[in-house]
Amino acid sequence: MSTLKLGYIGLGLMGKPMAQNLLKAGFPVVVHNRSRQKVEKLVRLGATAADNPAQVAERADIVFTNLPDTPDVLGVVLGENGVLAGAHPGMIFVDNSTIKPAASRQIYQRLAEIGVSSLDAPVSGGDIGAQQGTLSIMVGGDADALEKVMPAFMAIGKTVTHIGGPGTGQVAKACNQIMVAAQMLAMSELLIFAQKAGADPEKVVGAVRGGAAQCWTLDVKPQRLLAGNRAPGFRASLQSKDLNIVMETAREYGMSLPGAGLLAQLYAALCANGGGGLDNSGIIAVIEALNNTELKHSG
Repeated sequence: MSTLKLGYIGLGLMGKPMAQNLLKAGFPVVVHNRSRQKVEKLVRLGATAADNPAQVAERADIVFTNLPDTPDVLGVVLGENGVLAGAHPGMIFVDNSTIKPAASRQIYQRLAEIGVSSLDAPVSGGDIGAQQGTLSIMVGGDADALEKVMPAFMAIGKTVTHIGGPGTGQVAKACNQIMVAAQMLAMSELLIFAQKAGADPEKVVGAVRGGAAQCWTLDVKPQRLLAGNRAPGFRASLQSKDLNIVMETAREYGMSLPGAGLLAQLYAALCANGGGGLDNSGIIAVIEALNNTELKHSG
């Protein structure tokens, strides 16, 4: 068993399997989550429970968070009974959430004041990658802190890339989300275009995957959609949130990102029409509505 004591806060679709993989790798893990049921399941697997984030920080050498949005992370870290309240010099804070780069830099500065290192380390690979421990981890922060956390990262991910200073991990994740959303939209248009133009969408996907259009999205998502499965996965509401982060950060730097702006609007439309709980591939519902058609299910 490792001598590193870990804490994990946020046991959602991604956080729970990531915490489980840390336990499987032999790390002692103390956990906290708003929903007690998820905590109890991990306790049965060998974790110990904490009543609040401050208690997690008091007991851990490295504290991980995996939470839905920027305000959640700021509250858990800087709020009442937050990580900051229980942190101790030499502790390392690692945020696996996807939040605004500016917020990651704010957290880095606040924790550095009390001798605590901080890494923004968002992940990509979806719930399957979280379950299998094959996530891609994009890291912003100090190299020496990353070196200390690396044994834990290797239990949850396959690829770890140090992007640069604080906040740059979140910049990389925002870039990732631009590409992911673009692929989801392109796939949706491909499927509806093929069907309405008289070709079998499943055979079309098989054909184009053998050429320059091959990508993870075409490897994984069409089969689910053609089977009538639009359950997350990665929720459309979170994809929408991430695209909003992209656009807010773009405004901070005076950037023009017309494609990302369109994607943000399309995902906002999906969520406004009740589709936020769908998988992010559920953006096909917007394309279906625009074309007055529905993707036919195979089998």
